[in-house]
Amino acid sequence: MLLIMPFALCVSIGILLLPRFPCTLGKCIFDQVQRSIKVVSPPTGQYAFAHRSLSETASQENPAPRSSKHQRAERRVESMTDLQPIRIKAWIPSESPALTEWERERLMSALDDAVSEISNLLSVRRVPHSLLLNRDINKYCKFIWRNSSTVNHMKCGRANENYRFETCLGVIMPDEHLNGCAVYPHPEHPDPTVLKPEGTGVADTDFLLYVFTHSTDKCRAESSILAYAAHCQTDSEGRPLAGTMIICRETLSMERYTHEHFVQTVIHELFHVLGFSKDLFGRWKDCSLSSQAGIDCWSHGQLTSTDEMGQARLYSPTVIREMQKHLNSTHTDLGAPLENKDAGSDGLSSHWEARVLQGSIMAALLVEPSLIRIDPITLAALQDTGWYSVNLSRAQSLVWGEGEGHQFGSVSTCHNSTFFCTDSGLGCHYLHFHKGECVTDQYLDGCHIFKPLANASECWKEENERSGLTEGSGEIYGSDSRCFISNLTRLNNASASAPVAGHCYRHRCTGINKYQIQVMGSDWLDCPAGKSIEVSGYEGFIFCPDNRICKYSDLAPTTSRQKAADHLNAGTFIESDDDVIKKDRSTPRPSFIRRSSATVSKVIVAAVLSFMAAFSLLPAGMHVYRKCSSVRVRVHAVNEPSYMPQMPQTQCISTN
Repeated sequence: MLLIMPFALCVSIGILLLPRFPCTLGKCIFDQVQRSIKVVSPPTGQYAFAHRSLSETASQENPAPRSSKHQRAERRVESMTDLQPIRIKAWIPSESPALTEWERERLMSALDDAVSEISNLLSVRRVPHSLLLNRDINKYCKFIWRNSSTVNHMKCGRANENYRFETCLGVIMPDEHLNGCAVYPHPEHPDPTVLKPEGTGVADTDFLLYVFTHSTDKCRAESSILAYAAHCQTDSEGRPLAGTMIICRETLSMERYTHEHFVQTVIHELFHVLGFSKDLFGRWKDCSLSSQAGIDCWSHGQLTSTDEMGQARLYSPTVIREMQKHLNSTHTDLGAPLENKDAGSDGLSSHWEARVLQGSIMAALLVEPSLIRIDPITLAALQDTGWYSVNLSRAQSLVWGEGEGHQFGSVSTCHNSTFFCTDSGLGCHYLHFHKGECVTDQYLDGCHIFKPLANASECWKEENERSGLTEGSGEIYGSDSRCFISNLTRLNNASASAPVAGHCYRHRCTGINKYQIQVMGSDWLDCPAGKSIEVSGYEGFIFCPDNRICKYSDLAPTTSRQKAADHLNAGTFIESDDDVIKKDRSTPRPSFIRRSSATVSKVIVAAVLSFMAAFSLLPAGMHVYRKCSSVRVRVHAVNEPSYMPQMPQTQCISTN
């Protein structure tokens, strides 16, 4: 039996039950996972000689492969100066659990979009032939001939009887992806016994990503962990060649799944395995005087150090330059701060410090997609690896802390910045897409910022109007609405004077940092940046934030974003052990294929109830419309609102 309550009662109960605190959508445990991985690199020194000897032996027995390998080497020399979009291939192992059609579509669509975005950002000296990964000699070999006077010096003399395969974060790597290996039973006899023949490799690939979807212990331990990854193979220059990403299966089926957030999670993890890792900082190359990435480069030396406040920072040339530009500082030693809360025993982290680089794609917590930026500091770090040429022009505006000076975000000064707040009041997230609450978290070291409320905080969602409406405040929700600090309340409203809080009103840009706003029943009103306005028919003020709205052309809510039309076709596709699935980018891919009949029934019931509720409220709505239409609007600009004593000045101006 279906019990139907009056719509107004349902809304009232819903509002009472809404939690007034923000939720975390994704936590990264990359450093913890990477510590558990033994990274395999190509053999060096005498080991490399032994490896080449095996290849030469095989070539002598079969001249055709020798010719092929010679041609490969020539092609490699020719291609060393060619920088092209990186080709990342995702490989789904055959042992992966079977996914539903819905889960598979979500997974592949997100992988494809994430890989396409990274291919637009990073170029690399491409692998000129099929990518072949290395075997770990310490796994397949029991001992090595170490007598320098023997023919087989530094070659493997005995096989490990227990050797079966290579793995990457628990995923078995197919033999086809790996170089061969052999042993030399006698120190003076050059003929080897082949343990594993050389694989065919993976064609058209510069980085191989093994993707395993499962409900692991780490996934079950903490619901905020959506995925985790690690790199497990590098080339002779230190560039990662292969890694594994574990997708928590719960991520694909959770109620709060969004395609945009999953794509950002994949990009975050890929940036880690491609080089944004504290374990790789020491292998980054300085290529500032080189004509091509990865050629004629040398080690940066020590890239990390602590400043006078004990904050660990990353000091690399492009990072320093971008930090100076972002904070509008000429400080000569301005490195990018690394997160201190998830730092290891070495004091380092593979994430940016949240107090200074809030909203960056490489912060430790990933939040709502419209609030995350692929920022210039992160792209600068990838440029400084020396392995990539990075398209810095595609960096997204990092609003947080812009122009605030080199001391921005320190624990001692965070209370003095308009980007932070000082109590537990309600306001606006600093991008003004969301209403927010002034809170702290484990990464903010006691500093407070306005974070989006857990439910119905988005001003740009029209459906939030019923759940987020504040009586008499004149709020309007919609795609062009933004959050403004206000205590506006309609004249003669029975309620007491409204507290200062974030409210949703329409806006439209009239220039850079210039805009108008509209409240319920008003015309479009000029809202001078940094000023406050009064509205006839209402008591109180609306504060007009400065340098936040109508300044950044690449800022828009998730639903308003258009996919870039200039995506480079880097030949990316997804393979499995059983099939190769080509991606068709000419047709937009949906986030899912179909809904269950039960879900469809729920949607129909909800639609009917909403229609009945809207019909019952139509007369009241018409009455409100007539009343609002008759209101005459008056605008009054002042330097500071008269209610400032109720709220510290920095609190009001921040509108974060």
